[in-house]
Amino acid sequence: MKKSLNFIIYSLVLLCANLIIAQAPKKILIEHSDFADVDEIKFPDALLLTGNVKVNHDGVVLTCNKAYYFQKENYLKAFGNVQLVQGDTLYLNSDYAEYSGQLKKAFATGKAVMSSPDTTLATDTINFDRNTQEVFYNTQGTIINKDNTLKSKSGRYYVAQKKFQFLTAVTLTNKSYEIKSNHLDYFSNSGHSYLFGPSTITSKTNYIYTEKGFYDTKKNLAHFLDKSYIKYDDRLIKGDSLYYDRNKEFASATRNVKITDSVNRGVVRGHYAELYKNKDSMFVTKRALAVNFVDNDSVYIHGKRLLVTGKEGNRIIRAFNNVRFYKTDMSGKCDSIHSSTKLGLTKLIGNPILWNGDSQITGDLMHLIADKKTQKLDSLKVLNNTFIVSKDTLGTGFNQVKGLNLFGKFKDGKLHDVDIIKNAEVIYYMRNDNHELIGINKNVSSKINILFDKNAIEDITFFHQVDGTIYPEAELPENGRTLRGLKWRGDERIMTKDDVFSKEENDEEQKVQEATEKDKAKKATPMKIRKETLNYDKKKKKI
Repeated sequence: MKKSLNFIIYSLVLLCANLIIAQAPKKILIEHSDFADVDEIKFPDALLLTGNVKVNHDGVVLTCNKAYYFQKENYLKAFGNVQLVQGDTLYLNSDYAEYSGQLKKAFATGKAVMSSPDTTLATDTINFDRNTQEVFYNTQGTIINKDNTLKSKSGRYYVAQKKFQFLTAVTLTNKSYEIKSNHLDYFSNSGHSYLFGPSTITSKTNYIYTEKGFYDTKKNLAHFLDKSYIKYDDRLIKGDSLYYDRNKEFASATRNVKITDSVNRGVVRGHYAELYKNKDSMFVTKRALAVNFVDNDSVYIHGKRLLVTGKEGNRIIRAFNNVRFYKTDMSGKCDSIHSSTKLGLTKLIGNPILWNGDSQITGDLMHLIADKKTQKLDSLKVLNNTFIVSKDTLGTGFNQVKGLNLFGKFKDGKLHDVDIIKNAEVIYYMRNDNHELIGINKNVSSKINILFDKNAIEDITFFHQVDGTIYPEAELPENGRTLRGLKWRGDERIMTKDDVFSKEENDEEQKVQEATEKDKAKKATPMKIRKETLNYDKKKKKI
């Protein structure tokens, strides 16, 4: 039993001794020098090595012209053509260097240059910690690789990850753009850059701002978050999440999207958008809304999808599926809209209805025509089955005008007068200046002209083949007070800009904003790059 106990104790002592020996710093080994001496005046406790000096420490090889080796401290001061080499991954050159075998740390200064297979760092002073495999500097540095040149006042390089981290006055220059930031993480092998805090990307084609972003400098693909926007000459694109492909000049935006057109004084909003700059095309969906400034008023157009194509002066705007629009004195609905700036023509297609003040206008097809130079509303056409209806101001009846086609003119942005052509019929409640009912005018003619004042019917004139009667209210029965085909849709009227959205869309919007707030609360979480960003070049994407 005693022998067994002694054996165990002996084994433990031997094991501890081996651990201590294993943990003890290895000595710097001198592999070569032309001369070895002692400098009694300058460093009497150091060995002076001169001429083709080569030392080795735990896998790192250091060469220089002259060195002082402090054996007791396991420390080296190197002078002239100093080079420290770690495997085939890191080369550190300088005029002067210090190396501690005890701490496994190196310090290099004087035209210091660090090289790896794909990157070169040049600065005044470089520190290398072998324990953490980190290189860091606090003097103006320049990093060059095949694709980019980076400059910063301080930085850190993680050898194993091939990652640079810059924290002060960073500039990354590429043949196509320039990135500026105060915090940029750059992976030299992949070319991936992560931007944190206020950062800009400037090129000939656009200007990008972000406070949290990712940029693949090799594929020219990017993903931006946090107050980000892309600015072209005439457009500003914002969104909670932006994707960008510089090769195709393609951008997509997700959630709280806002696209501002400075030339046409318009804004398009939605929760998803795609833009091709070279094609001058834009697609917006998910609560899509276009706002344009016309005649000192804002026009709001909403559809499930908005598509804008063509260059300035020849631009086409299309809106699809349950389109609604609103301006202060006019609103309407239809299945789709097709608008051409070149023709100055906007077509309301599929069950169109227009509210001009209190007047409801319907027909099979409507055309709003603008002056090509001023882009102000000039005229209105309603083709086939025209119907104008408004409620009698003081009674329960309806003023009605019916005919084949309608041709109207605008004045100062308001509908001023209209002509109803062919098979025109009228039922009109006539009142005097005291608003007392004179009678109900029921009339048929080949043409009718209506003048509007403050969006209300002011005067009606009948032309050609006029046949009509003014009936006292008591003498015209209820079934004779409506024209065939009358359909009052006052409950559908869009009264405010918010009414262009349905209740279902407003409920969905509430969910989107709640999700946005949750994302803001997670602002400190690491950036997750969209899969589309890394794989977009493998896909074919169409508008």
